Amino acid sequence: MDDRAGKSYRNRRPGPDHRGLPNMVMGFEILNGWDFGSEPWLIEIGDNVRITSGVRFVTHDGGVWVLRHKYSELSDIDLFGKIRIGNNVHIGFNAIIMPGVTIGDNCIIGCGTIVTHDIPANSIVVGVPGRVIESIGEYAAKHDDDFMHTKKMATDEKIAFVLGHLK
Repeated sequence: MDDRAGKSYRNRRPGPDHRGLPNMVMGFEILNGWDFGSEPWLIEIGDNVRITSGVRFVTHDGGVWVLRHKYSELSDIDLFGKIRIGNNVHIGFNAIIMPGVTIGDNCIIGCGTIVTHDIPANSIVVGVPGRVIESIGEYAAKHDDDFMHTKKMATDEKIAFVLGHLK
């Protein structure tokens, strides 16, 4: 892992990055501990995307290592796949995004999920392998009574409010 993996990035400039970060547009949040793998130039990240700690992007199939050693005619092969992340996506702690995956707009990828196939827009995905469990609309409706409007509160106000509601 290179020396950038322990850093956070927010709202950097769009386009390819000279340090090997993926192609990104404005409006994203990448928390500490990420891993864009050995081919970060195969990753496209949309607008308003949050990548939390421990998320890994895998852009190649390491299994070809066995084929290289078993079959001499395959000694120099690699198998790559682009990863595309849509707009307004949250990727939870320690998720793994596998090669060739596209995640649609307005998706939530749960903590620890391994995404092995394309995810349609407006989906909540969890598990190993990742599977859609509900839509964004269903998630919002299910938690409507649970939401707390605290994002703009001062820290002390937020603590008192949350503790008062979670008795």
